[in-house]
Amino acid sequence: MESREPYVLASLKIKGSASIVPIAPGVTIGGSGPTIIAGPCSIESYEQICTTAQCVKKSGAHILRGGAYKPRTSPYSFQGTGREGLKWLKMAGEESGLPIITEILDQDDLSVVCDHADIVQVGARNCQNYAMLKKLGKIRKPVVLKRGMMMTVEELLLAAEYILSGGNRNVILCERGIRTFETGTRNTLDISAVPLLKQKTHLPVIVDPSHAAGNWKLIEPLSFAAIAAGADGLMIEVHPEPEKARCDGEQSLTPARFDRLMNRVKQMGNWRLCLTV
Repeated sequence: MESREPYVLASLKIKGSASIVPIAPGVTIGGSGPTIIAGPCSIESYEQICTTAQCVKKSGAHILRGGAYKPRTSPYSFQGTGREGLKWLKMAGEESGLPIITEILDQDDLSVVCDHADIVQVGARNCQNYAMLKKLGKIRKPVVLKRGMMMTVEELLLAAEYILSGGNRNVILCERGIRTFETGTRNTLDISAVPLLKQKTHLPVIVDPSHAAGNWKLIEPLSFAAIAAGADGLMIEVHPEPEKARCDGEQSLTPARFDRLMNRVKQMGNWRLCLTV
């Protein structure tokens, strides 16, 4: 007898084909080619986010990312620019013509985040915050759900089920590395999660190589591996001056390095498209 998955709405069986999540006119996640999300880990100033937005747009990014609320391990680390940062992010998106994504840290901030962002991101630490996931099921904005650092694929799909069961069907899954005994990288990118998820769910799957690696020198090869494995998109950290970044500068690409990556990603996207024709 065939086993039944504990998740229903996320299952590939319920739909039979891959979902495409609309983001903005001309921008979707899922479908033919990889969608690129790029921007700084943290919004530090209006000038910084605007400069980055223009750079990543010129290189071909489809969505601008930036963190206004930052979950940090230490209470003494930079926690983000909050509502002011959200305003700067929205202005940068409008000026560049890019839709924007930002992380929600506290469910009490849901309304203000939705007022500013086109996509709401749930970080690894909140992936099993079920009270928040239920509230996200009531909104009608796309949600990027990052895999928790010690979470199984099935647990990720069950977390998505909370959002889906609330009525919000625009969910994108994100593999961002899991915690292992390896210390050479920030996390261990579980590249096998991409094809595995593709066999289990109709939801789009993107990869965040920046948080997986923790080292900008590894971003290119991990990005190529993700696309080759079938990822629907990438989330890349880009900062105009990584050495001055208030957080995660060591894993951020400069605009020039991001431009080089994008040129090679476009070639890979064409290669993958040829394989599916």
